[in-house]
Amino acid sequence: MAGSGRGNRLYVLDGLRLFAALIVVFYHYVALAKPWGHSTATIFPTAHKFAQFGWLGVEIFFLISGFVICMSVWGRSVGDFAVSRLSRLFPAYWVGILLTALVVKTWPVISSLEGWSSVITNLTMLQGGNNTPPVDQVYWTLFVELKFYLLMAVVVFFGVTYRNCLIFCGVWTAFAALGPVLNTPLITQMAMPVYAPFFIAGIAFYLMRRFRPNAVLWTIVVFQLLLSQRYVEYRMAVSLGKEAAEALPTWPVRLVILLGFAAVAAIALGVFDRIQWKWLTHAGALTYPLYLIHMYIGMTLIHKLRDRVPAPLLVVAVTALMMLAAWLIHRFVERPAGKWIQKALKRGIQDVREGTPLPAARRPAPSAAPARESAAAPERVPAPAAAPPQATAPAERDPDTLAFFPSFDSPRPPFGSSSETGSRTPS
Repeated sequence: MAGSGRGNRLYVLDGLRLFAALIVVFYHYVALAKPWGHSTATIFPTAHKFAQFGWLGVEIFFLISGFVICMSVWGRSVGDFAVSRLSRLFPAYWVGILLTALVVKTWPVISSLEGWSSVITNLTMLQGGNNTPPVDQVYWTLFVELKFYLLMAVVVFFGVTYRNCLIFCGVWTAFAALGPVLNTPLITQMAMPVYAPFFIAGIAFYLMRRFRPNAVLWTIVVFQLLLSQRYVEYRMAVSLGKEAAEALPTWPVRLVILLGFAAVAAIALGVFDRIQWKWLTHAGALTYPLYLIHMYIGMTLIHKLRDRVPAPLLVVAVTALMMLAAWLIHRFVERPAGKWIQKALKRGIQDVREGTPLPAARRPAPSAAPARESAAAPERVPAPAAAPPQATAPAERDPDTLAFFPSFDSPRPPFGSSSETGSRTPS
């Protein structure tokens, strides 16, 4: 089996998640003109050239999410999976929604609210499905993650096995590749052809980690790498604007995607297993709340202070402030609230299970009533003591039934910290 350290935490996965979050922050603060009032090419002539590709952190997030979610669903029921996701995602998200809405309402220099009804709808995380404007533009990725979780729930329903995961990857690839020409909105929406290659490749990489690399898994990965190239120009136009995208070469984007695949492949193959830097665990735990609050709040601060503080210092200071705020959210909201929600939902799931009668075929047969002892029953001779059972080696604990994020079995982050057996962080 690949990865001799099955019980070892994947610290490098935490580090990769943090890197992905920071390059997204870098993109928003250094590449976008809105917080500065004009093009940042004159403010950051060198940094701007790199920052304009920072949006690719989202693609890396999706790649990591495929790996992590496949890891975390092993041995779980649909109810357990739903509880773990809800308790992980919503506490920090609700705080991010309320903080961002408060800042945007008070200082509407970067964006504005269309009304508190949209904020209320955003609290469900389903605004992407009913055309409600997001409170913060970065929240579009959460709806993509939710659709991925729904697809994975189908796998969990039928049973998470090596074979079922491969079938799922093959079917999803087919629908993602053919969805646009089938002209069926539902299929296109759920198959997510732009982002599916990253999730599917992440799943294949985890299967390499859990079992071992083979030609089938490498074929899946190579196909996803090739399919991911199809929408490079589209993603550049969406992220940079059509005019700016057409003026840039595509090779840097293709290179970053290739490097992202290579990094997760190296993690799957155990190349970084010797790295045991514990600080990465804490750093990785910040990525989800940092991602949720950094854009509109940070850009508003930059807009308000851009004429008073030197630009490089302002970017560093705002980034540090957002990381501090992310730590406070993780420590005082995400962890305690996630645990409470998880316990409450587990009790609710248990009530459902206890209140749902089993089908007749699965119902245990009633035991026969014990025969009434005769008053003159003969004296019973005690049976000889049974020989002590043979000692057996303890069964290996399936690492994938452990929590991946801190708010799961311990609370969990497509976006916090991770381990091979479970992670404490995306998703």
